[in-house]
Amino acid sequence: MNNKKKNEGQTDFSYYGLYLLDYLRTNKFEQADDTAFIRERADRAAETYEKARLEGYPADGAQELAMDTLLRGLHYSRYAILREVVENEFSDEVPEEKREAFIQKLLPLVGNVFSVYDFSDDNFALSSDYDLLYTELTGATVLFIGEYGV
Repeated sequence: MNNKKKNEGQTDFSYYGLYLLDYLRTNKFEQADDTAFIRERADRAAETYEKARLEGYPADGAQELAMDTLLRGLHYSRYAILREVVENEFSDEVPEEKREAFIQKLLPLVGNVFSVYDFSDDNFALSSDYDLLYTELTGATVLFIGEYGV
């Protein structure tokens, strides 16, 4: 019954809509509950695919363009970045079975660290800002563990 409720309203999403919904939920983006956002992105992706095929792109090429349209500006979630920091820098301190709960507890407390960065740039991970954010999150995590433990 719980699963039915969770999937309610999703059955009419297109392939792109379902893909985006799963991606948003997995990476805990705020837009995961925004049906209009998902539909609009999915429609644009489908239009991109169709247009590319009409222009002579092979199916794989058209699909790549459609996925780029679908995920543009959504490559970095706060959750995914913090998860990366915890997994890479604190794997000894935060056991794998406690990691998800730890990240969920820490995420709201480091919101101000994220607020000065623009994640919509699809090349954010290649920028010096990403390195700075990573360092700040590492420091905040050290302080949190020192104060409250895991």
